[in-house]
Amino acid sequence: MRNIKMYLQFDGSRYAGWQRLSDGDNTIQGKLETLLKKMTSKEVNVIGCSRTDKGVHAKALVCNFFTNSDMTIDAIESYINRYLPDDIVVYNLLEEDERFHSRYNAKSKLYRYTIDNNKYQDVFTRKFTSHVPKKLNIDLMQKAANELVGTFDFAAFTTMKSKKKSSIRTIMNINILKESNYIYIDFEGDGFLHNMIRIITGTLVRVGKEEISPKDVKSILEAGDRSIAGPMIEAKGLCLIEVRY
Repeated sequence: MRNIKMYLQFDGSRYAGWQRLSDGDNTIQGKLETLLKKMTSKEVNVIGCSRTDKGVHAKALVCNFFTNSDMTIDAIESYINRYLPDDIVVYNLLEEDERFHSRYNAKSKLYRYTIDNNKYQDVFTRKFTSHVPKKLNIDLMQKAANELVGTFDFAAFTTMKSKKKSSIRTIMNINILKESNYIYIDFEGDGFLHNMIRIITGTLVRVGKEEISPKDVKSILEAGDRSIAGPMIEAKGLCLIEVRY
């Protein structure tokens, strides 16, 4: 059995996220599995490195699948890209050791959230940015972000309902950069809870508006109470940038 590792990009605007939900659903995993079934005439389970939410994009999502197909790597790649919609592209395929797992072997994941901080939203970037017209204080935002770097219980920053699953995660870095009225918030962590990055970003935006202070963010983290954290910002500004193994 061959283990095929696949790198893909997608514009998540019209998809219900990565994870397959039902037969006919509009998900990235569902699109790939339907296509691979046609290619191999067998059911194929595509394992993703991350379960991106509805509307979230990816520049470098990694996934893998097992197959007995004798098609060459180039032939598989050509077939997939020929039949995928134009908002999903597979840009690299290679064979991995049979033990490779795109999710469990990942050491860290890098996401970027992009904010359009212009007075009026740019028409040409609106699908990939969240518009915040009020000028944000990125120095305060960075101070607040620094409070979240480390290993903590991030219960205040998730919509995860299950109490059985751990909400402890490690964030290695959060870096905030502003260029030409666009604010880029880069996150690197060992994994992220459901909607965690979007809630953290929504909270950092409140800091940038000077509605709350960096110390308040530390207090929110320690309290572990979702109701006192900031709002969950929209999905379209979030993009998976890189997965490190």
